[in-house]
Amino acid sequence: MIDPYKTLGVTRDADGAAIKSAYRLQAKTSHPDTGGDVDAFSKLTASYELLLDPVRRKIYDDTGFDPQLTDAKDLEGLLILDALVNEIILDERQPGSFDPVSAMRRKLTDKVVNARFHILELERHRGRIRNHIDRIGKRPESDVLGRMLTARCDTIADAIAKAEAEIKVIEQAYAMLDGYSYELETEMQKAAE
Repeated sequence: MIDPYKTLGVTRDADGAAIKSAYRLQAKTSHPDTGGDVDAFSKLTASYELLLDPVRRKIYDDTGFDPQLTDAKDLEGLLILDALVNEIILDERQPGSFDPVSAMRRKLTDKVVNARFHILELERHRGRIRNHIDRIGKRPESDVLGRMLTARCDTIADAIAKAEAEIKVIEQAYAMLDGYSYELETEMQKAAE
């Protein structure tokens, strides 16, 4: 993920004039027409545009993410975490009485386990279909049943690939929780209240 402040070399409290000045200075050397790298210049321009847009800058400052600067994998992970955060918000238990970070990790782990189980089931079905294909006598002029069963195997392969991609996104969301902990209320704190 790109940090627009580092990319431009400005501080978080930089105003519009400082951002423009930093952009112009770096654009002179990083522009492709002056021998600069196209990718680096693209990142520089995206950072400049983000920091000059007050709404996008606020979102970036609050979340650390911007849809235009974040890769798709991070955004998909964020969507999963967003749904889990909504569940925390709706939970009626008192803050401190349960660990929402651990709860999110458990739910993500359960999602991965369920997706892996789903993959195993799909592979089992695909194996049975292949076994049927091997046992069916083929007609010489056209193999309608063989083509239908092969199409089913292809559909299952697509579903397996989709489930594997889902696991990667869930694992990305789980990785985004690294470093977080939650302080539970102790029995002594509860008694003091």
